[in-house]
Amino acid sequence: MKKGEKRKLELLQIAYRMFITRGYENTSVDEIIEEAGIAKGTYYYYFESKEQMLEEVINMMIETEAQKANAILDANIPAPQKLVGIIASFRPSNEEQPIGDALNRPENIMMHEKTTKMLIEKMTPIISGVVEEGIKEGIFDCDNIPERVKMVLILSDALFDGMGYSEKEVIVFVDLIEKLFGAKQGTMEFIKGLIR
Repeated sequence: MKKGEKRKLELLQIAYRMFITRGYENTSVDEIIEEAGIAKGTYYYYFESKEQMLEEVINMMIETEAQKANAILDANIPAPQKLVGIIASFRPSNEEQPIGDALNRPENIMMHEKTTKMLIEKMTPIISGVVEEGIKEGIFDCDNIPERVKMVLILSDALFDGMGYSEKEVIVFVDLIEKLFGAKQGTMEFIKGLIR
């Protein structure tokens, strides 16, 4: 890693810690600069704004989540559990919730949409691999796999992002996943227990 890349990564890690402990809204650029022990010009050499820094922190989080997802992909567990495990691995941890909260603010709606799009782009090939594995195992039976995966991710994000869902919605969600992937009824039933 080049010196400039290392410095930028250090700044992102400082911002990540501060956004988690203080919240994005309560962290100023000046505080990040002070914590890093750099000049203001150095900060603006790497980042045009605090919003750009947040976007890059989110990219860093997504890359970490992708590594967790790939570890699940390599695990010796059935395809349905892999599928759910990978989707869960892309959700922010409890400690990262202040960053998620910042994304859900009305003024950050564009960044929220951009992040959702990045997540779907990153997750689709990984989960498509799991679905293909499930087809080989005789668990799933479908075509147009990437498109089906995107539909599941969009539904999942819309339903569970705000945590305001009913038990009936969960039942329908599980039913839809089974139908989308051509699984036998009950194959994805375990999801209900995980959500509760």
